[in-house]
Amino acid sequence: MARFWSLCLMMATLILVDQFSKGAIQTNLYYGQSIPVIDGFFSIAYVKNTGAAFGFGAGAHEMFRIIMFLVLPVIFCGWIFYMLIKTIKSPLYLSVAYALILAGAIGNLIDRFSLGYVVDFLLFYWKDESNHFPAFNVADSCITIAAGLLIIDFFVQLKAKKAGTETGDHASNPVSKS
Repeated sequence: MARFWSLCLMMATLILVDQFSKGAIQTNLYYGQSIPVIDGFFSIAYVKNTGAAFGFGAGAHEMFRIIMFLVLPVIFCGWIFYMLIKTIKSPLYLSVAYALILAGAIGNLIDRFSLGYVVDFLLFYWKDESNHFPAFNVADSCITIAAGLLIIDFFVQLKAKKAGTETGDHASNPVSKS
């Protein structure tokens, strides 16, 4: 149970960092403003993202956007919370992955419900800002890190399954026969 509460504390902290950083951007920059941090590579910018990742669906019909960016993500958060509970006694990295996804999703949902868009501000580019990777935020970073952890879990499970097949064990039974 201590792990669950530690993960809840981690999620709350990340959501607060996400919201405070977005608030600082909205307070100190005007929409569209960009401040170079590392010339030719990284800027802090105030970007409004009305779509999903990489702006997907930004110009879609309003009903589509409500379903895709408000209704489904709330349902998805419920499922991720269930997965977090289900994996609480699994390897720590798996529980952390689900907690990171939940923190990131909640952070961006707060923006969508309160503002109608997500505030992005981390802008990486090459030489000039016209050659940029889509801007993102702390919540997006949480989700990206979680995706990496889930990919690691996939390969761990694949290796365990392969080892179980070679020895006659099953991957779902980590106790090998002696």
